Amino acid sequence: MSALEIQNIRKSYGAVETLKGIDIALQSGEFLVLLGSSGCGKSTLLNIIAGLAEATSGDIRIADRSILGVHPKDRDIAMVFQSYALYPNLSVRRNIGFGLEMRKVPVAERDKAVQEAARLLQIEPLLDRKPSQLSGGQRQRVAIGRALVRKPQVFLFDEPLSNLDAKLRLEMRTELKRLHQMLKTTVVYVTHDQIEAMTLASRIAVMKDGRIEQLGTPEEIYNHPATLYVAGFVGSPPMNILDVEVDNGSLSIVGSDVRLPLPERFRPAASDGKQLALGIRPEALRLASADQSGGHALPARIEVVELTGPELVATARIGQQKLTACLAPRAKLGQGDAAVFLFDDDALHLFDRASGRACLA
Repeated sequence: MSALEIQNIRKSYGAVETLKGIDIALQSGEFLVLLGSSGCGKSTLLNIIAGLAEATSGDIRIADRSILGVHPKDRDIAMVFQSYALYPNLSVRRNIGFGLEMRKVPVAERDKAVQEAARLLQIEPLLDRKPSQLSGGQRQRVAIGRALVRKPQVFLFDEPLSNLDAKLRLEMRTELKRLHQMLKTTVVYVTHDQIEAMTLASRIAVMKDGRIEQLGTPEEIYNHPATLYVAGFVGSPPMNILDVEVDNGSLSIVGSDVRLPLPERFRPAASDGKQLALGIRPEALRLASADQSGGHALPARIEVVELTGPELVATARIGQQKLTACLAPRAKLGQGDAAVFLFDDDALHLFDRASGRACLA
């Protein structure tokens, strides 16, 4: 039995359909991340699960019980919002225990639950402060604590880290991972940040235009993208996408004289003259040199070189097409240099240009 089942959920606003048949089943303890750009439908789906919006059709079940039509407070879920939604006039202690107070939970039981949540979140010294006396990261911990004390079957998180600065986001991401590993709760987490998705999720649902483009583990999403959208959305820098044409058993890079051998595994899907997109991750490229040889070669002209600290990011051109490579920081490259980048056969992805789907090996 699944902990949470989302069955063919659709949502329309007049003639505009914002969710187009979403199906996901979560096992107990899974951490599912709904990942996509603004307007893809991820927050709408989360609000339907929470009971803050109504589905046009479909069903949502928790522990095999339909919750559509059930009041949000009776759904056995807890939600953490982007805005924290803390009561400014209440102490941290009362903010965390407010839901239990409204349910008439006895004071001793309530205090015990609040104290335990504060201990897990390492905010015990803050229990008597007001929200205005807290940092952004501390406020988010309080919001999480308020959800924890309810001990729901499913936790919902709506962009909980987006209001934090980069350093705090990293700290809270690690904290959320630690809590999930400790509590083994079922989580649905919405974000547009693919780093958050990759580091937190047991599975990721990449969404676009109200549909799921791909549902899989972080490793599957990153190493085996099912569509051009997933390939370009997940990864920083994103996957290089080059227009190619199949020509006499080779891949000809459009707008250049560069030809690459067509890997045997793709031949059934790549007939002569077919327009395809070649995908390769920037970190899969290496600079050809005396001690770096072998693999397929991509000659290019360097346009921009950026040292980030741990790596050198080179932006180059093959004809009129852009290529990005993540290299060792010691690489010697400058604007206008000619360079040859190498990559191995198994790093190459092919996509059908017309459908946007991966050519399955």
